[in-house]
Amino acid sequence: MALRIGDRAPDFTADTTQGRINFHQWIGDSWAMLFSHPKDFTPVCTTELGYLAKTEPEFAKRDCKVIGLSVDPVGDHKRWLDDIARVTGGTVNYPIIADHDLNVAKLYDMLPAESGDSAEGRTAANNQTVRTVFLIGPDKLIKAILIYPMSSGRNFFEVLRLLDSCQLTAEYKVATPVNWSQGEGVIIVPSVSDEEARALFPAGWKSVTSYMRLVPQPGRADLPKADIDVIHKSEPV
Repeated sequence: MALRIGDRAPDFTADTTQGRINFHQWIGDSWAMLFSHPKDFTPVCTTELGYLAKTEPEFAKRDCKVIGLSVDPVGDHKRWLDDIARVTGGTVNYPIIADHDLNVAKLYDMLPAESGDSAEGRTAANNQTVRTVFLIGPDKLIKAILIYPMSSGRNFFEVLRLLDSCQLTAEYKVATPVNWSQGEGVIIVPSVSDEEARALFPAGWKSVTSYMRLVPQPGRADLPKADIDVIHKSEPV
């Protein structure tokens, strides 16, 4: 059955570049981003892992752990890390799951059940559906899913923006408008009555329509936006 937003993230035990983990125990009380790759030693994924190595501190500021997955064994992952550092200048400090038996890819509906039980002999083309991002909350529920084709590198600042929105809207009865980013105004959700809104937002709101009430971002407005310029300047690719 396909996974959907709001489903419980499947738990698993697997080897990683940092030892064997139980996924739910590894998440603990934090948020988590699981992002997957179809194969080691592939060019787009190499740029992604290196770039995320430099962006990982932004996820840490948001109490979000980062973990990768590739359908290859640990030994291949560790050899790949040398290429990633040489090509991108990024040192990967987050774990990468060794999904050589395809178990996690199947649990997360990235590969069909009939894909077999070994990564041996499989190519990136066979595994092209293993290009997914899952944002998972401390409650172990899936908060967001992003799926990319093999030919398109991911934009991790969009993932950070989405994470900011998911964390904010999980804590407050608000929604974030188009192109919203950290610190900007938000929308009171329509299910909140004006009477409840007056208690939640005593400073009031701006009514644009009968169903759109705008307020300043509550709570974590002091969390800085990701320093895009600094990370871009350090990226040789």
